[in-house]
Amino acid sequence: MAQIELRLNAELRTEFGKGAARRIRRDHKIPAVLYGHGTEPVHLTLPGHDTMLALKHVNAILTLDFDGKEELALAKDVQRDPIKPVIEHVDLVIVKRGEKVTVDVPVHVEGEAGPDTNVIVENGTLAVEADVLSIPELLTVSVEGLEAGSQILAKDVQLPAGATLAADEDLLVVNISQQVAAEELEDELAEAEEEAGIEKDEPAAESGDEA
Repeated sequence: MAQIELRLNAELRTEFGKGAARRIRRDHKIPAVLYGHGTEPVHLTLPGHDTMLALKHVNAILTLDFDGKEELALAKDVQRDPIKPVIEHVDLVIVKRGEKVTVDVPVHVEGEAGPDTNVIVENGTLAVEADVLSIPELLTVSVEGLEAGSQILAKDVQLPAGATLAADEDLLVVNISQQVAAEELEDELAEAEEEAGIEKDEPAAESGDEA
C-alpha cells in the first residue's frame, strides 16, 4: 500500500531560540524547519495534535499550507521528548511530485516458521527508492515453513512495482535459527561458568539432616 498524503496548516515562525520554542510547545504547537530543492530554510510552526497524528504514518507525505502557498514535504528528522509523548522539533525536506526519494521502509514479518525455530529480525527497515507519492508503508516478508538455517536477504524481499532496493542486496534481514532446549541452555551456561572459574555455593543442609 502506498503512503497517504496528509495536509497540515502551518504558520511562518518569526521567533527563534529555546525560549521561543518552549512558548510554541506550551501552545500545543511544534517548531519546524523546511528546506531542500535549493531554497532557503523556512521556519514554521505546526499544529501539535494534527502533526503527531500525521507522523504516526512512517514516511508520510505532508502538504503544508502556509503564507498563501503549498509545499509537499517529507519528515527528515523528528525529535521527540525522551519521557513525555511530545514532539520537540521536526526537520522537513521539500519534495516534488514525480521525483524519487530514498527512504527507510519498515519490514513486516508474517507466517509461522518451522517447528523449534526462532525468527530473528536482523534489520527492521530497508532503504528503498520510490516515487514520492508511491512510497510503500511496509515491506512484507513471509517466513512460513522456513527451517532453521534459512536466511532472508534484502535481495529476497519483494518490492512493490516502481520501487527499487537502495540497501546492500546481501544485507541480512531475517535469520531463522534453531530453538535451544532449556536443558541444553542450562548445560551451556554451566559449561561457560566452569570455564570462567565460577563456583556455585552448595545449598545449605536442612536442619533435619543435621540432627
